[in-house]
Amino acid sequence: MDWVSKFADEVTAEAERRAPGKPIVCASGLSPSGPIHLGNLREVMTPHLVADEIRRRGHECVHLLSWDDYDRFRKVPAGIDPSWEQHIGKPYTSVPAPPGSEHPNWAEHFKAPLVDALDELGIEVRAISQTDMYTSGAYREQILRAMARRHEIDEVLAQYRTAEVAEYYPYRPYCTECERDLTKVTAYDEQSTELAYTCACGFGETVRLATFDHGKLVWKADWPMRWAYEGVVFEPSGADHHSPGSAWVVGGQIVGPVFGAERPIGPMYAFVGITGMSKMSSSKGGVPIPSEALEIMEAPLLRWLYARRRPNQSFNVAFDQEIHRIYDEWDALGRKIAEGRGLPADEAAHSRAVHTLPLTQKALPYRMLASIADITTGDQEQLLRILRDMGVSTLDEARPRLDKAQRWVATQLPADDRTRVLPQPSDEPLSDEQRESLRLLVEGLDEHWSLDGLTTLVYGVPKLQAGLPLDSPATPELKTAQREFFALVYRLLVGKETGPRLPTLLLAVGVERVRKLLSR
Repeated sequence: MDWVSKFADEVTAEAERRAPGKPIVCASGLSPSGPIHLGNLREVMTPHLVADEIRRRGHECVHLLSWDDYDRFRKVPAGIDPSWEQHIGKPYTSVPAPPGSEHPNWAEHFKAPLVDALDELGIEVRAISQTDMYTSGAYREQILRAMARRHEIDEVLAQYRTAEVAEYYPYRPYCTECERDLTKVTAYDEQSTELAYTCACGFGETVRLATFDHGKLVWKADWPMRWAYEGVVFEPSGADHHSPGSAWVVGGQIVGPVFGAERPIGPMYAFVGITGMSKMSSSKGGVPIPSEALEIMEAPLLRWLYARRRPNQSFNVAFDQEIHRIYDEWDALGRKIAEGRGLPADEAAHSRAVHTLPLTQKALPYRMLASIADITTGDQEQLLRILRDMGVSTLDEARPRLDKAQRWVATQLPADDRTRVLPQPSDEPLSDEQRESLRLLVEGLDEHWSLDGLTTLVYGVPKLQAGLPLDSPATPELKTAQREFFALVYRLLVGKETGPRLPTLLLAVGVERVRKLLSR
């Protein structure tokens, strides 16, 4: 059984025990404090896959995405005007967006790319703004309950503290004068709900908490409150939330006694690594974001990377040449499944990856498309000329994979690795044996002018020179001769010992130009 089905079984059974007949609630939570990267995407992808499986089984299930946009602005990131320091302590929705942004505030600026990426990935969520929830008074009852039970919350927190706290309050107001949370609650009356606070800016006031909607519960009380309020049954979280004294651990001790609910089923998810980050715009803010990954890979492939690994297994998203291997693996899996040879768990992961997303009509190997895009420098006529030799009638048939490969070449392929076909024949001195090998190659071009045919030809030339038929098995000596022949052709075509796969390179260069550069 694959991991998604396992969690779907557990969540369905648990939801039936807790609230029979009601919609099952899976949840994610994200902070728009900065770029929402590919590691954060696991916070959304994990419950999405489980919720989708639950819905496939005929159960009503909702996936909540809670935006923690009412959290405080903590620090000014590198690359942002230092004057933004004046906004430290304000909620993200009250902080101006970074310079040049089209969005109304800091939170919306960093939400927007993920919202677009989720749409491309086929992930549907019910988004909740915590700014809207708190400022609308939706949580008033829960806030009053937390304040009334603050001593119980404090007893739980005290188990993990090393310093004494004079008076604990699980609620912190945002100052109505400066909008920051540099405040300190100085008194609270449960009967009248009058709360007095002072702020570092010098302002102070007394408000009625029953009607005051300008503050929020601190995180370790806020999270369990939301579990109870939304009836969450499933919510994953990162490793940092599972250490002693963390919000997940403390929240599990608070949610029952204070809010009368239970902690969700919550697997811990592991690290998502990155291989290669050349020219990534989000590098100033950390690691690449999902929308940047979707520029160079199709949405089903990105979904598959998350679906095939259990949440507690780490994996890498490739931006370097490793993406070619991952695509080869993805295509090989698709062929296995089409032929009925896929393992059940692999079939399940593949099914969840393709979901309802469009697939490339004629999915040529990614590494081949990247090589063609590199050699042709994106020229559309040249691209179509080459792809027609591979059975593609229009460029649209090769999209969106073709577009992703072109984008990868443009943004990720180092300049030193770019392929430049020589404008004139090389003056490299050749031996008689080398001239003969080139003659055999040039004479066979017309007859073998296809990807498969050229593959047979380039591997076959050293066989013919050795007096062997084209279908002869490779020997160590023959492999050495093939490598030497390939290096010769690469030097004469692109001036380097290596390059794109030789059959792809020949197709891209074109038969007449190949003859011009190789004929001696």
